Amino acid sequence: MKTILRGNTREVIIDTDGPVIIIGECINPTRRKKLVSTLQESDFAYVLELAEMQINAAADVLDVNVGFPGVDDVKLLAETVLAIKARFDIPLCLDSPNPKAIEAALKVAGGKCLINSVNGEEKSMNALLPIAHEYGAAIIALAMDDSGITYEPEKRLAVAEKILERAVKAGIKEEDVVIDPLAMAVSADPRPCVVSLETIRLVRQKLGLNITQGASNISFGLPNREVLNSVYMALSIMNGLTCPIANPEKIATTVRASDLILGRDDYAIRFVEISQANGL
Repeated sequence: MKTILRGNTREVIIDTDGPVIIIGECINPTRRKKLVSTLQESDFAYVLELAEMQINAAADVLDVNVGFPGVDDVKLLAETVLAIKARFDIPLCLDSPNPKAIEAALKVAGGKCLINSVNGEEKSMNALLPIAHEYGAAIIALAMDDSGITYEPEKRLAVAEKILERAVKAGIKEEDVVIDPLAMAVSADPRPCVVSLETIRLVRQKLGLNITQGASNISFGLPNREVLNSVYMALSIMNGLTCPIANPEKIATTVRASDLILGRDDYAIRFVEISQANGL
């Protein structure tokens, strides 16, 4: 299954049988006070700095989130997208809980974007699926619905199937639905990672769709987070993860190593390249 995203001219193919695609997570005000302060002044220099850093660190797609208290995200998300587009030719993942902000950004984005995200709640599907169809965008389908978050992998799969069915009925191509199985913190409860890994396996086996997740979510509240994230990343890739949302500076080497071990990197070219770039 291939999900194709586009920037101004550049095309990125997320392929269930191909190398892992990295969606850079760093343009997000959470835990970045400088990003909040600069965006409040409509100063996009730091956004562009974060974009360039991630592209240089092997990000294939950039997640763009401008949400913080009091923000006019309808205006700001579109402005941020325009600033990035003017400088970089890279596909974008538009990240907002506000459908109006998503639509405003899609109007100016061009290419083919990924929407982060649509969940199985009726309100979410009714608001976002028509927008995705109108602008030809792909969607991330988050495996939760009006019943909340389940800890049963089969039920998460059922939510994914429901969103897929509704998306196809709305005119969205099957290959343009990317599943997010929900990665949750393991610090207080050992179940979330096992549930997410099994959900990934089931989605790959039953639906054959591309799969994403927030790669650093599982380690919140724990020491040595990079080790936990890296191990979980490798296990997720083995089970079918194809396009994690992560900081490429911290995860790219693990991704390339996983691709190499799984036979997706002929002559270890990509692994050697990322190792040399990191001075390893």
